[in-house]
Amino acid sequence: MIRDEDLTYRVRGCVYEVYRHLGHGFLESIYQRALLQELERKGLGVESEVPISVRYKGQVIGDCRVDLLVENRIIIELKAQQKLPLGAKAQLLNYLKATGLNLGLLVNFTFPKATIERIVL
Repeated sequence: MIRDEDLTYRVRGCVYEVYRHLGHGFLESIYQRALLQELERKGLGVESEVPISVRYKGQVIGDCRVDLLVENRIIIELKAQQKLPLGAKAQLLNYLKATGLNLGLLVNFTFPKATIERIVL
């Protein structure tokens, strides 16, 4: 099994490869499809638009979708904005809580480079 540090390193490499080829300025959905392909090319298990249920006191009260889930261990939340919205980090933290996972990457494909923030619960 790949350790989380090694897996995170491999995912980061894929993010930078996508940015190297596409640069900045595309919609988030374009980066999502490109990153999905790159992660698969590197032999990583990855799912896109994974549905998760949000529970309150044991009852499902809503559903949302995570952009990418790598090896069932890392949630990747993608953005393509000059400046991250204030709620972007909170959104990823909430996804981690809802899934019971403890590691996420907040990726922003922006100018002058892609940024990656590692979020741990």
